Amino acid sequence: MFQNRREGLALALPAAIFTLLVFLLPVSIFLSEAFRFDGGWSLQGYVQFFSEPLNQSVFLRTLKLGALVAGSSAVIGYAAAFCIVNLDGRARGQIFGLVVLPLMISPVARTYAWIVILGRTGIVNDTIVGLGLSETPIRLLFTETAVFLGLLQLFLPLMIISLVSAMENLPRDVIPAARVLGASWLQVFTRIILPLTREGLVMGGTLVFTGSLTAYITPAILGGSKVLMLETLLYQKVNVSNDFVSASVIAMILIVMSFSANLLLKRIATARR
Repeated sequence: MFQNRREGLALALPAAIFTLLVFLLPVSIFLSEAFRFDGGWSLQGYVQFFSEPLNQSVFLRTLKLGALVAGSSAVIGYAAAFCIVNLDGRARGQIFGLVVLPLMISPVARTYAWIVILGRTGIVNDTIVGLGLSETPIRLLFTETAVFLGLLQLFLPLMIISLVSAMENLPRDVIPAARVLGASWLQVFTRIILPLTREGLVMGGTLVFTGSLTAYITPAILGGSKVLMLETLLYQKVNVSNDFVSASVIAMILIVMSFSANLLLKRIATARR
């Protein structure tokens, strides 16, 4: 057994060295810039970053949109997952395939499709003007609503897939038994479905929230310079301002927010068991 362990470690060593040199070391060097100030180690970079009103608003906007996308994905995802797991085998496979299909399309193409929908001459504005709800097209692009819709469409499949996997493990008789005993659908969801599928919710919530925080293409295209998020701000700091200290601070903030969201969801899931 000891010999097998040594052989396993020997086989894993090249991959570990490659990961260390190609990924961990460069990322660590970049992130260390967030703690350097005037030739020493300090948290002054974070103080300066959060002292600017623009950075504060971008941070709060990113946190707000990430939470809204994750919450909306959970609501829609539970409804979709419940319908999918209660379908017959062939129909379930077809609907599940439609859920997975957007993941096979480039995020750039999926995001540009929203320009066709939300543009001044897009489908939504044509409908609004055609129905007489407005005399002129309204601005839908380069708003938080456009970014929210783009992120929701981008990451909703991840939530649905996580919840479908969790709900497929539900015992088939628990929901009918609860209904026979007089439980309402709200009680069935809060006392049976939610507790038994909480792991899937934690996984899906982490993927959606983290993806919304770190997405660049969708906020850049649908939000532009009018709806900055941390990722687009990081791009500007590196490629426009050459401010690598602020970029390192933003990267560290994104990492901390992602891990914090996962820990918070796990804590909630554990606390309510």
